[in-house]
Amino acid sequence: MDNFKIYAQQDIDRLVISRDGETKLGEKVAILTSWEELQNTRAKFVLLGIPEDIGVRANAGMAGAASVWRPALTAFLNIQSNWFLDGGEILVLGHFDIDEPGESTLKGLRDKVAEIDALVYPIIEKITAAGKIPIVIGGGHNNAYPIIKGASLANKIPIDVLNIDAHADLRRLEGRHSGNGFSYALHENYLDHYFMYGLHQNYNNEAILSQIEHNPKLKAVFFDDILTGTDFADLINEIGEVAGLEIDLDCMEHVLSSAETPSGFAVNDIRKLILSNAGKFSYLHICEGATRMLDGRVNKLTAKLIAYFVSDFVKSNMS
Repeated sequence: MDNFKIYAQQDIDRLVISRDGETKLGEKVAILTSWEELQNTRAKFVLLGIPEDIGVRANAGMAGAASVWRPALTAFLNIQSNWFLDGGEILVLGHFDIDEPGESTLKGLRDKVAEIDALVYPIIEKITAAGKIPIVIGGGHNNAYPIIKGASLANKIPIDVLNIDAHADLRRLEGRHSGNGFSYALHENYLDHYFMYGLHQNYNNEAILSQIEHNPKLKAVFFDDILTGTDFADLINEIGEVAGLEIDLDCMEHVLSSAETPSGFAVNDIRKLILSNAGKFSYLHICEGATRMLDGRVNKLTAKLIAYFVSDFVKSNMS
């Protein structure tokens, strides 16, 4: 049965590799023993996972995104605790346990994604309402919708979102999947202005391009234009006070995902973007990466990549 697993101390301890004379983040992070503690914990950031790829499969993609949560968490917990990042700023909350749908048809998968939406958004709403910043490791990009919904409900306004992605994920309202999270968020008025950075001209259909052209709430910078000198400043300056940051790892070169690409951002492009935009975002969602794909491809470095992005985000928001 679908549920949210809150981590106990032993869940953290078993992932930490101890070494004499050193302290790891996992030895300093907070945990939650009851929801009532959330408001009063000194931790500003709440880390949680959604290890599923049902939404990716519901969008005709390949399974694999469910594989990255535990390796990424392990990589993060084994970062050194030092004066740059102590660990006490972070509460490791837990992860969603999500069963496979009863039917593996496209309709069955999409119906299951709607059930995942209903499971995820109340947790995000609760974290945000407590004045904390959710950091969510997916999972498919379908989870953007419940994250946006939860943040919007907690703030009592539609929020802005910056999505660093090769794809706009503005497909039709045809049943929930990883390609239409922003469509549903816009349709239901949880998403106000939607900013897209790094879209690939080759992989966004004509209907999506038409939406971007005609809807004043949508603004996109294409990766193809970045290659010829378009910068990021104008986009970031338009983002409102309450905004989320979405990073789809398929926007990056050679990162394992359902839509892995040979052309995209380098790791340090994204690290620089995160580190240089301190305090602008009310949540971080990293999605679509994998350590193992259904077709047998494996890349353990995806976990360490995510650990870098999470630690960069925390540092940039602590300054």
